[in-house]
Amino acid sequence: MSDLPPLRESLEAHGLLAKKSFGQHFLLDLNITRKIVRLAGPFEGRAVIEVGPGPGGLTRAIVESDAGPVVLVEKDPRFLPLLNELDTGDGRLRIIEADALKVVEADLVAGPAHVVSNLPYNVGTPLLIKWLTGPWIPHAMTLMFQKEVAERIVAAPGDDAYGRLAVIAQAVAEARIVMHLPAAAFTPPPKVASAVVHLVPHADRPDREMLKRLETVTAAAFGQRRKMLRSSLKQLGGGALCEAAGIDPDARAETIDIAGFLRLAAACGS
Repeated sequence: MSDLPPLRESLEAHGLLAKKSFGQHFLLDLNITRKIVRLAGPFEGRAVIEVGPGPGGLTRAIVESDAGPVVLVEKDPRFLPLLNELDTGDGRLRIIEADALKVVEADLVAGPAHVVSNLPYNVGTPLLIKWLTGPWIPHAMTLMFQKEVAERIVAAPGDDAYGRLAVIAQAVAEARIVMHLPAAAFTPPPKVASAVVHLVPHADRPDREMLKRLETVTAAAFGQRRKMLRSSLKQLGGGALCEAAGIDPDARAETIDIAGFLRLAAACGS
């Protein structure tokens, strides 16, 4: 990696600019990308998937680390020649031109793998939900989001940001913000600050059927978050459902903890 030109020079040489339609904002400071990789690791030889690597600022740091196979999923073909320059010839790097929302991760890596990404802003939340609720379970995820989205992931009951995303994420994984970044750290700078969230799936995470019920319950509860649960959950059983789950029917969604929502999801399927 030390033999490569600075990222800004590589971008200029290839005539590349960020595409707003892809939600692209490049992180070119290798001091920052190396810190993110340190927060994500140690990898101990496990595979790492990076989505939306763009010019490869984060990729350079991953390749320098103790990661095993490194799989890049990039939708924008303009970056493929630039990413190919990061191949050291040791067989670790694999570049896939694809939409990350459509790829099957189990086909990309064998065994447990980390996901480390500066996610494109327009698909960050759908990708997180895919990895939280889909059949493929990552070893851990270290992901950059807009600050507002990151706060929604880690929010606690009673917080203004507490909602569906917090419940689903924390039902599946331990989630915490490990780094904040100002808009000025990116090229071009976005209109908002960003934050890196580290998620480690629980050993006893809910199964996929329970997660489907949880998505149904949280959609109803937070869809009318200012209403009492007896009203917002009316189509699912209302007061009777709450009582079966040991939840106060007069409570509002924003006050119910993760365990409470899991009880509601279990009762919803009984």
